Amino acid sequence: QVQLVESGGGLVQAGDSLRVSCVVSGRTFSTYTTGWFRQAPGKEREFVATINWNGDNTLYAASVKGRFTISRDNAKDTVWLQMNSLKPEDTAVYYCAAKPALPFMIIPTSGQYPYWGQGTQVTVSS
Repeated sequence: QVQLVESGGGLVQAGDSLRVSCVVSGRTFSTYTTGWFRQAPGKEREFVATINWNGDNTLYAASVKGRFTISRDNAKDTVWLQMNSLKPEDTAVYYCAAKPALPFMIIPTSGQYPYWGQGTQVTVSS
């Protein structure tokens, strides 16, 4: 069984940086495409970023491009989301997701991911 555990969320001020982590256990992490999604109160879950097997292919939502960076270390079974220049509108629960995939694949659609973490809260005050 695949388990994903996020950590690193918290309360920060606008303009600050924060890095959230996701540890994936239970299967061969190196063959999984992973993604970050977020859900703000009263809104639907939205795509943030995705990364392929070895990290050489990434995709970002327009709202975070240039501010957020997704990365991974297969030796540590971990994927990170580095968030810089945070804005109050970035406030949400951030979820990590994983899917067995082909090496080059990046997946921005939440419905394609079978495995999800429990989420970590990120709150950005103005």
